[in-house]
Amino acid sequence: MIPAASHEQAVVVGVEFTDVTKSSGITFKHAYAPEKKYIVESMSGGAALLDFDNDGRLDIYLVNSPTVASAGNPQSACSELWRNNGDGTFVDVTEKAGVGYPGWGMGVATGDYDNDGWQDLYVTCFGPNRLYRNNGDGTFTDIAVKAGVADPRWSTGAAFGDYDNDGRVDLFVANYIDLKLEALPEFGRGKNCQFQGMPVQCGPQGLRGVGDSLFHNNGDGTFNDVSRQAGVDDKELLFGLGVVWCDFNEDGRIDLYVANDTGANYLYQNNGDGTFLEIGLMSGAALSEDGKGQASMGVAIGDYDHRGRSSIFVTNFSDEYNALYRHEKGFTFTDVSYATQTGRASLPYVGWGCGFFDYDNDGWLDLLVVNGHVYPQLEAAKLKIAYAQRKLLYHNKRNGTFAETGSGPGSGLNEPSVSRGAAFGDLDNDGDLDVVINNLDGAPTILRNDGGNRNSFLVLDLIGGRSNRDAYGARVKVTAGDLIQIAEKRSGGSYLSQNDPRLHFGLDRRTKVDAVEVRWPGGLVQKLTNPSVNSFIRIVEPGRER
Repeated sequence: MIPAASHEQAVVVGVEFTDVTKSSGITFKHAYAPEKKYIVESMSGGAALLDFDNDGRLDIYLVNSPTVASAGNPQSACSELWRNNGDGTFVDVTEKAGVGYPGWGMGVATGDYDNDGWQDLYVTCFGPNRLYRNNGDGTFTDIAVKAGVADPRWSTGAAFGDYDNDGRVDLFVANYIDLKLEALPEFGRGKNCQFQGMPVQCGPQGLRGVGDSLFHNNGDGTFNDVSRQAGVDDKELLFGLGVVWCDFNEDGRIDLYVANDTGANYLYQNNGDGTFLEIGLMSGAALSEDGKGQASMGVAIGDYDHRGRSSIFVTNFSDEYNALYRHEKGFTFTDVSYATQTGRASLPYVGWGCGFFDYDNDGWLDLLVVNGHVYPQLEAAKLKIAYAQRKLLYHNKRNGTFAETGSGPGSGLNEPSVSRGAAFGDLDNDGDLDVVINNLDGAPTILRNDGGNRNSFLVLDLIGGRSNRDAYGARVKVTAGDLIQIAEKRSGGSYLSQNDPRLHFGLDRRTKVDAVEVRWPGGLVQKLTNPSVNSFIRIVEPGRER
């Protein structure tokens, strides 16, 4: 591990996030109801970064949803797929791709469920979900019903992961509220439909939750629902949102974390026999420091303090705080939100998408949170609480704490928005990480990282051989002198979104990487020595031909 640096050493110089939405050519706009009288109108907006055409460039998928008033028109809200031209611009290929109208879209996860070398799309919805199989020719086919994964409930977060290491990615889907359009709770009626004396949308408190789903991949294009026998069906009927797989105890089997709105979060330990044990409360990563359930919307995983362990960050509601659970060992976590100086700054905001990412390539994970309230009635209430809110960018001070950068760096972070999903990845392949944000009331925000690549980097694209082709669950250690970094390849995370599947490592000013070690799902260890810095490297696991 590398030593801590002083605050002066941690000051960021010459990095800005530039809003390039207009110049990118992306014209997507999320449909919205101005008054947000119903909770189903406030929760949508995932984003995915994926290379759907295998040209080496990240494309963008943005999820859309209708309003209650327009729900009868299946084409009132179009989710869109934008192909990366490689010159900073994107072109709308939604119509040809056939992925524009999933229904009442919520979130998205990507994975190669059939191991054919093409990224498929799973879109969660209020209503039946969609599994878009990538045909490899620029088009997709919805096979959700045939595959057995068209969960008809209100689904939110989803993530692919091979929990039994059989070489095929399985699929976990979190579900939110048992809600019907023909029986919506009345706006402003009852104690759960008030906010500081104002009538507002109802929920989730006061409404009934629904269970979650785990679909096991059969390897023949179909899945079996194994939620109940696996022990992850959510018997408490909590309000599931963010989802992420991670091998927390490093036993070679991925575990599962589920963020539950207003309730205790779940941490499912993988028993290795097809079942899981829920240990959230025991682990210390389920509640706030004072033992309360929080809003728990977005989730990020990262080794922010170079201890070789995967800590958990969860975004929450205003007047709560965003929670950072430091991973101590095994399945033990400590709430260090205030100790790391990330908690207090978050109190006025409603947090959604989030991500650990090394935006200045100094070798230490930073943190971004996108925000936006759920009650537009705030605009007229004079409560000193904003509906549209700015982003929070935390720079890692290398001593276990973060500095919230406030109005910088760059004007792209300052524009108030009603943000939901956020996806992190290198859109222009220049060696630093950009951000795509899906905003609820209108256009998205495309933030280009300018200056992060002044420091060195290494980007790894892992392809499974014996393992699932996505290599989800693979664990990587990169050693560059005294700098040692750990990362895991995974699906899901943030808020209902999908990050760049490649693994990005900042190297500060180092000019040499000594070694890369990959532990593939199933246990095979592969080593690469002296890879070039400032390079994109594909590593293929030995195994069957792909």
